[in-house]
This record gives sequence, structure tokens and C-alpha cells, in this order.
Amino acid sequence: MSARILVVDDLAPNRHLLEVKLAAEYYDVVTATGGERAIEIAQTEQIDLILMDAIMPGLDGFESCRRLKKDPKTYHIPVIMVTALEETKDRIRGLEAGADDFITKPIDDFNMMARVRSMLRLKMVTDQLLSHTGHSTEDSRPVISGLENRRGRILVFEDHEKRAKQISDPLADIHDFRVIGDPSTINGVTKKDTDLIVVSLTSESFDGLRVCASLRFDQGTRDIPILAVGTPDDEAKFVRAYDLGINDTLMRPIETQELIARINTQLKRKFYADALMDNFNQNLEMVVADPLTGLGNRRYFDRAVQPLFNQLDQTGEIFSIVVFDVDHFKRVNDILGHDTGDEVLKEVATRLVTNMRAIDVVSRYGGEEFMIAMPNTRQDEALVAIDRIRALIGGTPIFVDGEALNITLSAGVAEASQGEKLRDVFKRADSALYRAKQSGRNQVQGADVKKAA
Repeated sequence: MSARILVVDDLAPNRHLLEVKLAAEYYDVVTATGGERAIEIAQTEQIDLILMDAIMPGLDGFESCRRLKKDPKTYHIPVIMVTALEETKDRIRGLEAGADDFITKPIDDFNMMARVRSMLRLKMVTDQLLSHTGHSTEDSRPVISGLENRRGRILVFEDHEKRAKQISDPLADIHDFRVIGDPSTINGVTKKDTDLIVVSLTSESFDGLRVCASLRFDQGTRDIPILAVGTPDDEAKFVRAYDLGINDTLMRPIETQELIARINTQLKRKFYADALMDNFNQNLEMVVADPLTGLGNRRYFDRAVQPLFNQLDQTGEIFSIVVFDVDHFKRVNDILGHDTGDEVLKEVATRLVTNMRAIDVVSRYGGEEFMIAMPNTRQDEALVAIDRIRALIGGTPIFVDGEALNITLSAGVAEASQGEKLRDVFKRADSALYRAKQSGRNQVQGADVKKAA
């Protein structure tokens, strides 16, 4: 199933336009005509991203965002403000209210989709952390309350001294900065010593986009938020940067309050994820995680899906189970070595997590095999969603030590039936996977429908 996006606008033509654009990219869209209704939907339904018009009668977008970000139930949902306002003070007002990004009308499709994908990646990672730690959004208030006034460690890639000072000087009393003029001279950046990376897209001595790509492919930096800085003429670069996985952008000439607001927004999200991860590490024995990928392992999956079987038997609420397998993985290990194989498995795990819904249970079941449980999803719906993910993963090379590897996956899908146990559904999904392998690999097969007893 696709990510669910809530579109909030009091004008029907605007809502319809965004709904059409997002539906064309296979997102599920929910709409609201005002702030009060938007908050109600966000609190009671599964929402992965909110596109919020800034100016609305009654409860406007700014106040709606402020309330969403104060509520632990909705704090972690990214909010993109959609507005015709171009004044810097309006962007600052939105950022201070908690908005994660801005889209200015008239909407540019490529720019919007790049920002949407960036925010959804962030949301999926946070949801996975929440599921692993056992935290609910409701009981995470102590985590949220501790995020304010934390000192961040910020790394700035900028080869122009004056431009670097424009970034570091206004925040020198609040955060710690390191300015690097040549990215090739620094090694070993990790989450332990860096909370945010600022990359200039206008530097003369290095390619800012290449730096962003390297940071995202490197295991030590892939989870560190990136703020890209450029000029209004760099719009195409910004879109490409979002596709590479950056988290936010800042336009020159830099306005100090906007700089502070954007940096603090990224740091708070980083600190929130770190707090969840700390909780995860403290409860590792309870969670039972796969040490290589960070996903739940077989024991975790078996325990996590049991409530789905109970609910199916009690209320008839359906769900499907997916068995994913990396094609020709033994050949990868034999030819390129187990270290390369491990990197492939970690990247496959990351791509699975970032393309599944928050409610889906994703685990590494063993070896090169991954298991996914998809609540509220029939087999035919799961087949469509999983085939899309298979194509996304197989369509983008995995880079290991600078070498591009074309990795494909096969999958089997089975819808659970009342009275079945996990082993029964697994057996049917695994048989479907076997047919996919026998039919040439790099495809998804559905299980034979279970006949009623």
C-alpha cells in the first residue's frame, strides 16, 4: 500500500489539483477543508505526510501546524506548508510553528515531488524506530520535551570563508561548528560526532551534489540530516539534491532567523530519532533485532504478527504476508565476498523500510530472506504494492565501494485466512516465491487461494 498524504486547503480546486498530482504518483490522498478537521484526521488516522495551505479561514495553517507539533500523537508527521506567500518572514513564521518545508504556489511538480519523497523517507525511518522501540507516539512526550535547547554539532562544507561565516556566526553561541573547505580532506564522519551537515551547492572547488550523494551512500553518514545551501538559480540542483536524499534547503542571501529556524528543525528531528534509537539499544533484548540490518529478526517478526492473526480470527480483519528474497545472492557472496554481501543486505533493508507503510512489519527472516506483514491489505493489493517496490529496488543500482551492483528481488505474497497459523501462510507465500524464482526471478507471484475447510 502507498503512503497516505493529507491535503489541507479550504479551496476545492486547490485540493483537487494536489490530489490529482499525488494520485498520479500512486499515493493515497485524504483531504480536509480546514485546520480543525486536519488535526482530527491526523490524530485518528494513519497519516504519513501533511500538505497544509498556510492561509485558511478559521484555524490557519500556521496555528494548525503548531498544534500538530505540540501533540505527541502527531509530532512525528512531517508538514509541508503550501503557500502563495513569498516573504521570508512568512517562511520563518511557518518554520517556527514546526513546518518541515515549504512549497510556493504556483506549484512546480518536480520540486514538490522531490520534497514529498524526502519527507516520506524521514517519516518511514521514524516509524520504524518507533515500532522497534515499542514506543507509541502517545508515550513519547518525555522524549519530545527533552529536545529543546540541546547543543548540536554541525559540519559545514563551504570553500568561501565569508559564506561559511554567514552560516556559523549567527549560531556560534548555540551550536558547535566545523567548517571544511575541501570535503576530500575529512574522513570518518559519523552520527556520534555530527548532528547536521550543511553543504554548499555554489562552491567552486567541489561539487556539492556529489558531496550529498557520497554522504548518503556512506554508512557512517547516511542517517545524518543534510541542509543544502544555494541560490534561487540553483532550483534544478535543489530538486536533484532532494532525490539524492537531503533533508532541507536554504536560499541565499541567507536571512538569519530562517537559518536558525531551519537548523533547529533538523536538529530536533535528529535528536528525536537519536532518543528513540537509544531506547531501542537499551531494550535490544526485548525487541530482538537483526544486528546487520537493524530490522527485527525472525523471533521479532513471529511475535509482531501474532496480534494480526488474533484480530483476523476475532474480527475478520485481513492482512497479507510477503516473502522477499535477493536473487543470486550466493553468487554475490562467492564472487565479491561476504562484506559486499552484507552491504547489499543492509541497503536492501533500508530500501524496503523506506518504501513500506508505517504499519507494515518488516524483518530480516534469515540469510537473504525478508518477511513483511501488511495489515488491512488483500493479496491483490499487496501484489501491486510489492511489485512496485521490487521495481524500485531493482531499478536503482546499489553502490558498494564505488562499484554499482544491479540487484533484483523476487517475492511471494499470501493473504492470511481465518484459522491459519503463521507457518501455514508462510508456506503458501514461500511456494509463490519458489514459482517466481522458477519463472525467471525479478518478479512477484501470488499464492494459490486457500480453499475453505
